[in-house]
Amino acid sequence: MQIIATNLAQPTSITWMGQEVITGIYKTPTNQPIYLGKEIVAEDEVSDREVHGGEFKACYLFSETHYAYWKNLYPNLKWNYGMFGENLTVSGLDETEILIGSIYKIGEALVQVTQPREPCYKFGVKFGSQRVLKQFVKHGRPGTYVRVLEPGFVKTGDVFILKEQAKNSLTTAQFFELLFSKNKNQEHLKLAINNDALPPFKME
Repeated sequence: MQIIATNLAQPTSITWMGQEVITGIYKTPTNQPIYLGKEIVAEDEVSDREVHGGEFKACYLFSETHYAYWKNLYPNLKWNYGMFGENLTVSGLDETEILIGSIYKIGEALVQVTQPREPCYKFGVKFGSQRVLKQFVKHGRPGTYVRVLEPGFVKTGDVFILKEQAKNSLTTAQFFELLFSKNKNQEHLKLAINNDALPPFKME
């Protein structure tokens, strides 16, 4: 895996249900290294700290490979990296292979894979249709958040170096399916509950 783009956002105002809301989903590429902090990427807008940022969602990664799929569905959007609100656009990121809990060195930073991104209405506003939320879930390729174990700068071109492969874990794709499926895979559920790379959660 390799960083293709580093992306940051300025506060952007959108209208939802008649109310003005500030969001940080409108990220665009920067030609400078970015600093991965313990709970947030420096100089990046995180408007809703209840669902973004923090220990388990310090930085969001999305696969460059999936852009073609979405461009085909939404050809009239203005496309650039950062479109999915990701801080790092990454080549070779495969949600069906990357394990929750695995630890990687990227540039100066040491990160641990935590959880996939769950789409919200702001994502729908950006794409011009709330229908995209169901499409995102059905596609099953949500990218992943990481926990930052050692803060540091990362830049375009930096390669992910696997430092520790997670054991007795599940992939981000499997966990994403677990979140939205009606009939939970009990084996995957047990793996998730016992995984300390994930925050405490309740699965209905």
